[in-house]
Amino acid sequence: MSLTEKPPHTPFEVRLAGFLTALPGLGLLALGVVILVRGLQEPARPGNNIWAEFATYAVLALAFLAASAGLVLGRQWARSPGVVVALLLMGVGWYILGPSGQPAWGAPIGACGLVVLVLLFRRPARAWALGLRDGETEEEAAERGGLAGRRAERERHEED
Repeated sequence: MSLTEKPPHTPFEVRLAGFLTALPGLGLLALGVVILVRGLQEPARPGNNIWAEFATYAVLALAFLAASAGLVLGRQWARSPGVVVALLLMGVGWYILGPSGQPAWGAPIGACGLVVLVLLFRRPARAWALGLRDGETEEEAAERGGLAGRRAERERHEED
């Protein structure tokens, strides 16, 4: 994309999905810090590496927050990680709701994942991800190569 080219408008649905995706990322980061603080207050036990556990939660949190930031900033690459985060949230929510028997935690987590998934597959979000032109169908945009095809076509015209 050239400096003079205006980036495609990011739909409200995509930005909202980005903000909702940040919630579990922040929650994972807080959980990691709590586990680290509690683990350092207790005497060391064999086979318990508190730093590795904290690092696992921190890396997951940063991945969720990266997808969130990408969606909020309107970056097309962030849509796929956002969908993965939503699917993970739905699975975690189901597990906490059912087998763990904690519906007060499971239902909101699963609902958050479902809402993010719905937001990222609504028509405005799909049109944004494909770089849909006015009057163009999704099939035509996919044949053209979506947003990447539009950029390549624009570059060919600039070379002429």
